[in-house]
Amino acid sequence: MRDPQTYFDLTALPHAARYKLVTASVVPRPIAWVCTLDTARRVNLAPFSFFGLMGSDPPVIAFAPGHRPDGTLKDTALNIPSGADFTVNLVSRALAEQMNATATEFPHGVSETEVLGIELSAGVKVRTPSVSASPAVLECREAQTVQVGRTRIILGEVLGLRLRSDAILDAERHHIDTAALDLIGRMGGRGGYATTRDSFEIARVSFEEWQKGL
Repeated sequence: MRDPQTYFDLTALPHAARYKLVTASVVPRPIAWVCTLDTARRVNLAPFSFFGLMGSDPPVIAFAPGHRPDGTLKDTALNIPSGADFTVNLVSRALAEQMNATATEFPHGVSETEVLGIELSAGVKVRTPSVSASPAVLECREAQTVQVGRTRIILGEVLGLRLRSDAILDAERHHIDTAALDLIGRMGGRGGYATTRDSFEIARVSFEEWQKGL
């Protein structure tokens, strides 16, 4: 017998209600701290929790930058035209407060990294810099942008990955100590976060093992 459940028809609810429901249900969500360049080569840095890894051949990430309250595009979306590059900086617990500060709606043209004093590092395969203190940086190039209603989804091909050296167990075998990155994710829609410190492992069972009842 299943637990009692309540059904919400999202097609019949206003945006604010849909937002509350889905952001409280789909958790934790990793944070894409996206760095872009505008046409004047000014750096913009903003966090987005509508973000995920979509594949590995080639590696593709997706994130949704959304709109400003007045309906205009956010700077991040404006700065990523077709084929443009950008960096996704993953957020550790130590960077949580700085990341949250960049969520402030600074006026168009104001560089968050300059006003907040966030140190940047030059890209390797992209023009866009990255956050120096980020434990994991994805260098990306826009592959496709999908528009579904007012939801804009940017798909980026990951061209390069920079990892903090103390999280690399064996570079030749590509073994990473994920826990050492100490990444955080979003919980709910306003102000809630989770760490990745509390984890567990479950071995995947092959069909043959399943048949044997293992």
